[in-house]
Amino acid sequence: VGQNYAAHAREMGGDPSRAPPFFFTKPGDALVTDGTDPAYPTATANLHHEVELVCAVGEDGAIAGWAVGCDLTRRDLQAAAKEKGRPWDAAKGFDQSAPCGALTLGALPDPAAVIEIRINGERRQTGRLSDMIWSPEEVLVEARRLWAVQPGDLIFTGTPEGVGPVVAGDRVEATIEGLQPLAFTLSPPVDVSDGRRG
Repeated sequence: VGQNYAAHAREMGGDPSRAPPFFFTKPGDALVTDGTDPAYPTATANLHHEVELVCAVGEDGAIAGWAVGCDLTRRDLQAAAKEKGRPWDAAKGFDQSAPCGALTLGALPDPAAVIEIRINGERRQTGRLSDMIWSPEEVLVEARRLWAVQPGDLIFTGTPEGVGPVVAGDRVEATIEGLQPLAFTLSPPVDVSDGRRG
């Protein structure tokens, strides 16, 4: 979900009013499970971190669990796409662009929990889940209007203000109170010129 925190919407030049949420998608191979280090992607000189609460859809179509996620974004490609009114696929939906921590099943421990990310020990983003414009349950309702949401689908619910660049070698530590933390180190770029995926 894009721009689901008012302060982040403002820092990205958006309108923080309660307009309907908008979505972008990431393919299955964007997912990086906790303990695996994603590679710095090709075709960008400005990769950004975005810490997010992730909700997992269960067998009954409701939210079954929660995790800490990091939406990695090729910000330069996104800016170019925005300028020309083009889709964000190359900016958002690339290989290993969705690191995600272990799921915590059941109810969200604290709907007002602190969410933050540290890069090499320095706090870059911090906020509270209660700062979200649209709650995870409301986001799921809107997603169901657009897609046949399936068990196992993951929805990244937006990021607070403070997004910024990361480079190969950076240690990323993302936390939400009450959930398992997410930590990874960005490894050097992988050459995909021969058609192999990173």
